[in-house]
Amino acid sequence: MDEARAREVLAAAGVLPGPAERARLLALGENAVFAAGDLAVKVGRDAELLDRARRELAVAVWLEEAGVPAVRAAEPEARLVAGHPVTVWQRLPEPVRPAEPRDVAELLRLVHALSSPSFVLPARDLLGGVERWLRLAGDAVDPADAAYLRERRDGFATAAAALVPHLPAGPIHGDALPRNVHVGPDGPVLIDLETFSSDLREHDLVVMALSRDRYGLPAEAYASFTRTYGWDVRDWEGCAVLRGARETASCAWVAQHAPSNPKALAEFRRRVASLRDGDTAVRWYPF
Repeated sequence: MDEARAREVLAAAGVLPGPAERARLLALGENAVFAAGDLAVKVGRDAELLDRARRELAVAVWLEEAGVPAVRAAEPEARLVAGHPVTVWQRLPEPVRPAEPRDVAELLRLVHALSSPSFVLPARDLLGGVERWLRLAGDAVDPADAAYLRERRDGFATAAAALVPHLPAGPIHGDALPRNVHVGPDGPVLIDLETFSSDLREHDLVVMALSRDRYGLPAEAYASFTRTYGWDVRDWEGCAVLRGARETASCAWVAQHAPSNPKALAEFRRRVASLRDGDTAVRWYPF
C-alpha cells in the first residue's frame, strides 16, 4: 500500500475534517497514519489486519480505564473501507522532546502491573512473520540464508516455549521502543498498541537490551532504562533465547525489502553473517 492508495481509502472513509489530500501523513509502514484537526487516522495494509485493529481499539479503552497514559480512540469501532481497516484516534499534541529509554521503562512499569483485561490478548508471536518476510524476499536473498533463518526460527520457538520466567507473565506492549512512546506536554504516552499481548514480561525488556548490543544505544541510556524499571533482563538466564528469537525476526523483516532496495540487501547480509559467526557485537542499522 503506497501513499496514494492510502489517501484514496482515507477519502472514502470520510472521517477527517476537510479533504483527504490535505491531511498530513505522519507515518507509512504497516499502517498509513494521517492527521488533520484533532484527529489521527490509521489505514491498515489489508483486510487481514481488521481483527488486530479491533483489538488495538479495545486495548486503548482498557488502558484508559486503567489510567495508563496511552493514545486514545476517537471512535470505538474499526471500519473496513475498500478492503482496508480504518481506525480513528485523538491526535496527540506536538512532542516536547524525543522519547528516551527511561520513558519506556516508566510506562512498562505501569503496563506490567496490570492484570489481564476482560478480552483475550494473544501470545507474543515474535517469529510468526518470518516465513512471510522470507517469501516476500524471494530469490533476492541466498536460499541458504533463508533456510538458515527458518532453522533458527524453529529452534528458538522451541527454546522459548520452555523458558522459566523471572517475572510473572501477563500483559505486555510487545514492541517497547522509544519510537513507540510520544512525549507531550503532559509526559510520555504509549502509542502503536497493535502488538499488545499476554506473554512473558521479559519480551518487553529484551527489546532494549538488543538495542544496546546491536543498534548502538549508549550504555548510560540503557542503564537509565534498567534503573527506572528496577531490573536488568540480562541477569536472567533466558535472555539469550528471547534475544536470539528477536534477532531472527529482525533479520527476516529486513529481507522483505531486499528485492527493491540494495541497502536492505546489504543490511540483511550483514545481519545473517553476524548470526552465522556468532558475533553478538556486530553493529546492525535500523531500516
